[in-house]
Amino acid sequence: MPAALLIIDMQVGLFHGPENPYQGERILANIQRLIAAARANQVPIFAVRHTGPDGSPIAAGSPFWQLLPALELDADVDTLFDKSRPDAFHGTDLALKLEAAQVDDLYVVGMKSQFCIDSTCRSAADLGFKPLLVADAHTCMDTAELSAEAIIKHHNATLGAAFARLIDSAEVTF
Repeated sequence: MPAALLIIDMQVGLFHGPENPYQGERILANIQRLIAAARANQVPIFAVRHTGPDGSPIAAGSPFWQLLPALELDADVDTLFDKSRPDAFHGTDLALKLEAAQVDDLYVVGMKSQFCIDSTCRSAADLGFKPLLVADAHTCMDTAELSAEAIIKHHNATLGAAFARLIDSAEVTF
């Protein structure tokens, strides 16, 4: 099955903002290993940035809007695109590009578990792709109601029950 790696919202302003993502450095290291494996196996990499309205900290072109330099993504090789909604498919041509590349298995990683990871996994399944949620390669921040750890565990359980197959980064073989 042709595969692709989808990196969601690993942006300077979200990762290095006022709130630290849960186990951020471990999550980043896992994503970096997945990028290296994807490159070694000629698996396409798609990376999306959440774009806020003009004047917001993550407005298009702002320093906080940029993807993390540590990901070492290359716009000449990787597909970089923008979104303005939690779902990476909504208002973008992601589905068309995945279909053109004949992708079935879509490995999903990034931020934030309860928003963009959740929405994108559900949409991917609804659109006929086979989302694989990399359980140890997505994160979020604590909220007033729940710890980030609880949010991540909940979303792994919920998404893994009906919308995506769960896999740990060490098990990804592309």
